[in-house]
Amino acid sequence: MTDYALQLKKYINVLVHEGASDAHFSVGAHPTIRVSGALSPMLKEPVLTRDDTLGFLKALVTPEYEKRFLASQEVDFAYETPDGLRFRGNAFFQRGNIGISLRLIPKQIRTLTELNLPDILSTFARKSQGFFLVVGPVGSGKTTTLSSMIEIINTERMEHILTIEDPIEYIYEPKLSLIEQREVNIDTKDFPTALQSAFRQDIDVLMVGEMRGPETMAAAVTAAETGHLVFSTLHTNNAAQTIDRIIDTFQASQQDQIRLQLSSSMAGIFSQRLIPRISGGLIPAYELLINNKAVANLIREKRTHELNVVIETGSEEGMIDMNHSLSELVARGEITVESAYQYSLNPNVLQRLL
Repeated sequence: MTDYALQLKKYINVLVHEGASDAHFSVGAHPTIRVSGALSPMLKEPVLTRDDTLGFLKALVTPEYEKRFLASQEVDFAYETPDGLRFRGNAFFQRGNIGISLRLIPKQIRTLTELNLPDILSTFARKSQGFFLVVGPVGSGKTTTLSSMIEIINTERMEHILTIEDPIEYIYEPKLSLIEQREVNIDTKDFPTALQSAFRQDIDVLMVGEMRGPETMAAAVTAAETGHLVFSTLHTNNAAQTIDRIIDTFQASQQDQIRLQLSSSMAGIFSQRLIPRISGGLIPAYELLINNKAVANLIREKRTHELNVVIETGSEEGMIDMNHSLSELVARGEITVESAYQYSLNPNVLQRLL
């Protein structure tokens, strides 16, 4: 009989040894890891069976989570190895079989400099209130960026920080700040419930793992309006799309109200991508929108399509345009021209910069 806990340990050791970010277990395929953005199957290992993925699931989650998974057919979870390695996991069904994805969460919370991110992000961590979003596709490093910003607060100020996550990813060690972390389905029923409760917990800083649905978004915006510093993430491509996505989540009768709230409470939106580096590994390219009078007016007046122009012309205020970020990475020899075009949302503008 296969010892799946031991087998899982073996595959995790390979992931760590190869410097991989993710592991995938799928019936009919070899165990597969992602290294520097590219998938790499473990061809020396046997193709996985239905029993294998079920065995891995039992080794990764509690019986309660297994029951929840079988009822809902998918589940997010956190897994920690005996020697302290931490993973964010997702189990799901595909073609009637169980599939599992694991994402390694680094133990060490890295600084903005170590992450190759702009120092201007620290100014948002030092604000006393406002709503700041980090956006981008899945796997673009949003949570890692937020963890670095939360750690700035933790090391510099005495604040009460609350995180609401599904699942908890980075574990914070309280320094100057008091930090409490709540996990959906373990410490609280859901995001909206936890957010409503947060208003009675005397918090200064709130980090919501992901903006899910109008209730979560409305509570987060209200928290920012009422004197809290709020951080969150969203799966969108740029600042303009982010504003539109938030507003479109609400019913037509509520959209003018949320538009007004966003225009006054939004501190900024940071959009990022992780791009293969010529020297190996990944490096971020990014866009930064900073809320000012012009931006607030565009949000209020339903002219979000003009935000890209404000970002392109707002460099003196600290705004960063994605195409400028990409062209700088090319100029420094960090990424190829082909990669820059692949990740640009406006290749015609990029062409003029290269």
